[in-house]
Amino acid sequence: MKKVVLTLLLTIFAICSWGQESQTEYNFLRLPVSAHAAALGGENITIIEDDPSLGFSNPALAASVSDKTIGVNYMNYMSGANMGSATFNRVINDKMTWAVGGEFINYGSIKEVDENNVQTGTFSANDFAVGGTFTYLLLKNVVGGITAKFVYSSLGSYNSLAMGVDLGLNWYEPEHEWSVSVVARNLGGQLKAYDEKYEKMPIDVQVGVSKRLGTSPLRLSATLVDLTHYDYRFVNHLDFGVDVLLSDNIWIGGGYNFRRADEMKIQSNDDDESSHMAGLSVGAGLNLERFKINIAYGKYHVSSGSLLINLAYSL
Repeated sequence: MKKVVLTLLLTIFAICSWGQESQTEYNFLRLPVSAHAAALGGENITIIEDDPSLGFSNPALAASVSDKTIGVNYMNYMSGANMGSATFNRVINDKMTWAVGGEFINYGSIKEVDENNVQTGTFSANDFAVGGTFTYLLLKNVVGGITAKFVYSSLGSYNSLAMGVDLGLNWYEPEHEWSVSVVARNLGGQLKAYDEKYEKMPIDVQVGVSKRLGTSPLRLSATLVDLTHYDYRFVNHLDFGVDVLLSDNIWIGGGYNFRRADEMKIQSNDDDESSHMAGLSVGAGLNLERFKINIAYGKYHVSSGSLLINLAYSL
């Protein structure tokens, strides 16, 4: 099993040598699905919770989900655009789990215009992804996970199809509540392009850590994202979050995503730039034995903020 862990790590870090891409398709795969992760800045691959939506961020985290758990999720991405997803998790034995899930985003009705900017009609745009996840306890406290998925996109009369893979490793030390993860998301490529030009997948290599501070209710998380982009400033790789575990069932949290704040800066009339609170996110959750609800608010588009809701139930 040590060879398996080493091979996975080498595979993940070798991806960083593939270079940088400026234009990618299927960027809805970058949006958070987990409200808990969204509350902690939008990117978190390390918190250990009985939360099926966390498997979208790191497939290894699906190992922490209770048997026969159904999860449904919704986010109003921006005006007219809505995103939803669902999962079902099964525990095979003490070492193995599997899950199936899917996510979609509908961008609403879009105006169609000619070369003179005269509207000739409307068209719709949608993105879908469906896949399966498998996790395995590789070593003591070390879980590996893999998700294989098909991705479909339609833009009016055009459509494309791709296949992607997410790889994840998580080391969790329960006595001191340290959690460290490394993830490579959206590896793969297009099987069918919109036209003759095949576009790249939104590959994202991430490394993260979470730590609860002693016996206090505070848990700190930091995640480095987009590690294939060497031209970013270091701070624009950083996502930082803090959640307060008020009890075994209730949490509140907040986070900050430096890259999102930088990318969403808008210049005002007096030449000042402001991100208008972009990058900042907050959330809370109630996690009972069988029923769980988590809610987060953040900004993922310059036009509006987004509310993300997760519901989960263990049969």
